[in-house]
Amino acid sequence: MTTPNTIMPRTKTPDLTVPVSGGGDFDLVRDAGENGTVVSFFRGRHCPVCINQLKELDALIPEFNKRGYNVVAISSDTEERSAEMHDLVAPTNLKLGYGLDLTKAREFGLFISTSRGETSIGIVEPDLFSEPGLFIIDPDKTLFFSSINSMPFARANFKELIGSLDFRKKVNYPPRGEYTGDV
Repeated sequence: MTTPNTIMPRTKTPDLTVPVSGGGDFDLVRDAGENGTVVSFFRGRHCPVCINQLKELDALIPEFNKRGYNVVAISSDTEERSAEMHDLVAPTNLKLGYGLDLTKAREFGLFISTSRGETSIGIVEPDLFSEPGLFIIDPDKTLFFSSINSMPFARANFKELIGSLDFRKKVNYPPRGEYTGDV
C-alpha cells in the first residue's frame, strides 16, 4: 500500500512542470512570482465544486499578483478535459495546468481517489484522480503553507489567504508545523 508523502514546511517541494490549457507550460521554478507561487490542485472537469472555486480564484489573481505571487491551478485531467474546464471557467487571469502525473500528486501529499462513476453534473470521473490541495511555495521551492483535502468540500478560502499573505509580510510570520522531533 502506498500512502501520500508529507512535505514539511521550510523544506523543498518536488519539481513541478505541467502543460497549461491554451498552450505552453507552467514550471514551479521558472514561473515563481517575486514572493512565490500559489498552487491550487483541483479534482478536475467532473467536479462542480472545482468550477466555482476556479472562477473565484481567477477573480482574485490580481490581488495575489499585487503581493508578488503567481498562481496556477492544476489537475490530473487530460488535455481534452482541461480544455472543457477552461471553457466552463473562462479564466481571464488563471493558468489551468493539466496532466498532473499521479505519482507527482503523491509526492505533494495529495490524496488519490477512484471513480464513482457519473457526478451530479453528469460527467464521469476518471478512473483515478487527485483530490484538492493548496500550497504557498516560496521562490526557492520551499514550502510555506499547505492544506490538503481528502474530499471536495471545506477547501481553503482564497480571500482569507490573501489576508494571511499580508499578515505574513507585515510581521515576517514564519512557516509553521515544521517540528519533527519526539512528542
